[in-house]
Amino acid sequence: MAKRMRKYQRTTFLTTFFVSVLLGLGLARKTSLIPNLWLLVVLPLLFLFKDKRVSYLLIISVFGLVIGFWRGGQYMQNVYQLSDLFGKGVTIEATASSDAIYAKNSQIEFTATDIRLLQPRQKNLSGSFKISGFGEPMIYRGDIVRVSGKLYPSRGSNQGRISYAKLSRFSAGHNYFNDLSRRFNAGMQNALPEPLASFGLGLLIGQRSTLPLDITAALTAVGLVHIVAVSGYNLTIIVRGIGRLRLGSKFQRLILSLALIVSFTLITGFSASIVRAALVSALSLWAWYYGRRIKPLVLISFAAAATALWNPFYVWGDLSWYLSFLAFFGVLVIGPAVTQRLFRKTPGMLTQVLIETLAAELMTLPLILMTFGQLSLVALAANIFIVPLVPLAMLLSAAAGVTGIFLPQLAGWVAWPARLLLTYMLDLIRLLSDIPSVFIQRSISAMTMIGSYLVVVLITLIMYKKLPKRDNTAIEEPMINTLGVLK
Repeated sequence: MAKRMRKYQRTTFLTTFFVSVLLGLGLARKTSLIPNLWLLVVLPLLFLFKDKRVSYLLIISVFGLVIGFWRGGQYMQNVYQLSDLFGKGVTIEATASSDAIYAKNSQIEFTATDIRLLQPRQKNLSGSFKISGFGEPMIYRGDIVRVSGKLYPSRGSNQGRISYAKLSRFSAGHNYFNDLSRRFNAGMQNALPEPLASFGLGLLIGQRSTLPLDITAALTAVGLVHIVAVSGYNLTIIVRGIGRLRLGSKFQRLILSLALIVSFTLITGFSASIVRAALVSALSLWAWYYGRRIKPLVLISFAAAATALWNPFYVWGDLSWYLSFLAFFGVLVIGPAVTQRLFRKTPGMLTQVLIETLAAELMTLPLILMTFGQLSLVALAANIFIVPLVPLAMLLSAAAGVTGIFLPQLAGWVAWPARLLLTYMLDLIRLLSDIPSVFIQRSISAMTMIGSYLVVVLITLIMYKKLPKRDNTAIEEPMINTLGVLK
């Protein structure tokens, strides 16, 4: 009993600390309280509580808030620097973090990081910018580019944008992973016609910049954009595939899985969802290898705090970061509770997909309604019919792309299975998206959204209290459900 209590307290302390860090980061965006004063005033008062467990919990909360305030305060200095530059002409030198695509008015568009301001003064800037302009036929990821134009604020994961800029490339970004990605793109184009080639690349590595606008719109209408976005779902399938290989030892599976996680992250870039998925994957593999158990709430809060400390802009405005963790909570917390309430034994794969999809949709729905004001009526059906086909489509597309690189004369024959399956998936997506009134237009307020989440959390707590006293929510085998996040 004492061992159970210690374990419970440790889990509670860890979760409280990580959540407090997130709160500190969020508050740092709105206020400028000095953490040192918090420590001097608040900490002595905490020792007055008679219940030492409450004292320790409050002390951990204060330390988490202080760390969040400190890290957020550092980044706020960069926010203030950017605010002074908005609306002014600037010259920057930056590294392209994505391959350029053709945007409106024949501009090429890409995102850039590692930004150094050259004019009107010289200094390093944090965050990422959305760049669009003229002067170069193409910009590839890793290229170092000089950009001149007016800087404006941007919403979402980018902190600024420069449109109609003058672009000049200083050096090409050659590295093994970027070159491999471009060669694979060319191989896929050799093996499959458009839009199947772009759809296959979206499934494999989350590249949707080359997808036709009508297909992107159809995927959005049926709630399937996540299968062609740079998300944890792609990484989920890759790691699960390694788990099915008959390798000689657990150590070999561990090393191969970690190598693929690192390679996939380097190839696709450090987006919020990929960083989260990679971190969760590595932690889950560690727990599986050493026979440990990680509570879902600890895993979720740790991954959120770690990624937010690395880049506080995630907390301050990255919608994909919030959607990713909300869906993560739905799959790892709500999904298991519903499964245990409805089934005595582990249900089949289709039933699990249905429950996980419902849980993820439930957790992301309030934020989507508040942000976009619309709801897809066919999202659940589309996920049930399409998502189970994604692993096979990825495997067949990968075979087609590799053949297109090394044996282009045989690529057409090898790609036939992928061609048939991808065509079927796209036809079904178009069919569902053509249903009249596929969207419900309805928006909710921020307070309604918060209230909805409080209700969901309350119901989840009630469900867990009524479950049998057994630890079925612990993550023991990362190849099963740990990474099964659909957003």
